[in-house]
Amino acid sequence: MGLPVKELEIPEKTVYTYEDYRIFPEGAPYQLIGGKLIMTPPPSTYHQIVSMELGVKLANFVKKNDLGRVLSAPIDVYFEETETYQPDIIFISKDRLHIIERERIKGAPDLVIEILSPATAYYDLRKKFKIYEKHGVKEYWIVDPEDKSVIAYKGRQGKFSLIQELKGEGKISSGVLKELEIELGDIF
Repeated sequence: MGLPVKELEIPEKTVYTYEDYRIFPEGAPYQLIGGKLIMTPPPSTYHQIVSMELGVKLANFVKKNDLGRVLSAPIDVYFEETETYQPDIIFISKDRLHIIERERIKGAPDLVIEILSPATAYYDLRKKFKIYEKHGVKEYWIVDPEDKSVIAYKGRQGKFSLIQELKGEGKISSGVLKELEIELGDIF
């Protein structure tokens, strides 16, 4: 017999802030996007396989070269009072580890990787894209498991520019993590 679950009452508001978002219990399936509480359903098993394969390759490279820290969802990344996301995978360089706080990441990771799913693609491609760009994410990868593709953007002076687009085969490389190359066939 499990413990009783306490029902959470969410006050109705036009705009929610980080303080409102913090009332959710750990692991609650929400992100704070544009001042709205957006429920994100659990990802598919294939999404998680792609995430794990990519995350392990990235984490092994970062650890081997002592470059910083790789973290994966669910972890809160706070950008501003109405924008707190849970990217699939993030990298924070060694010289910026101070943005890792006990409860959240406060500020832009160096690399953000979002793996598209039907429920979150709009946010990953539009709303989150703009906030990542605005707040200085140095590199943003959009991974699409359905068409086995990766699109990489480089951030510079508050704007993203396309640096690489692969579909089906080839090696994705990183401008932030020099010498990192990941074969698409190894993640899809």
